Amino acid sequence: MADSDTLSETSMAHSRGCIRRFRALRAVLAADLYRYDGRVDARTFLKHYIFTPGYKYTVRMRVCGWLRTKPAMAFGLYPLSKLLLLRSRYKFGFAIPEYMLIGPGLFINRFGGIYMNGDAVIGCNVNVTHGTMLGQANRGPRKGSPIVGNRVFLGAGAKVVGHIQIGNGSSIGSNAVVTKDVPMDGVVGGVPAKLLSIAGSEGYINRQVPAAMMRHCIDAFVGPVPEGFWN
Repeated sequence: MADSDTLSETSMAHSRGCIRRFRALRAVLAADLYRYDGRVDARTFLKHYIFTPGYKYTVRMRVCGWLRTKPAMAFGLYPLSKLLLLRSRYKFGFAIPEYMLIGPGLFINRFGGIYMNGDAVIGCNVNVTHGTMLGQANRGPRKGSPIVGNRVFLGAGAKVVGHIQIGNGSSIGSNAVVTKDVPMDGVVGGVPAKLLSIAGSEGYINRQVPAAMMRHCIDAFVGPVPEGFWN
């Protein structure tokens, strides 16, 4: 297959990151909510859905992905959900596709200028800050999209482009441009980004999802995930 055909396929929408079961959707949204408040109940959900742009977008994104997998486009609910997601995209400046594979415990801090390619992967308990980009490289040895591990902190303005592995527990500094793999617990910064230390993201990843809640997400999740996705 020609490179152009391969690139065309990787740029197409898919459903690899869509949650397929309703109980899985509830479990993952509860884990996301815990990252914001440390509590999971109806009152906390309403508070953050109404007043926290990051969580509101996360709910709409995950619900849209769940509806995407339903027959007959969920009897018209999927197109409506997609419109709501697009409205949130333009209102808050988030461009995170509903079909992107994102683990439980996503925390979006601030809003504006956040772009994620749909083929990128984000693990569990990840912090995303304004101006972050996970982009696709169209040529060269790093052709493809990033894979971000667990407990990763992405600082304001961080750019990761291409098929790059961001190790578990790592921290990407503000305005860093990452062009190569980052080791576990690595701290990188600069343009291009260089390894500054192995202090990791400790102190930056607040309120990690409790083990019991994470197990509930694992038990309910359906679909292929990269090796080590839950570690």
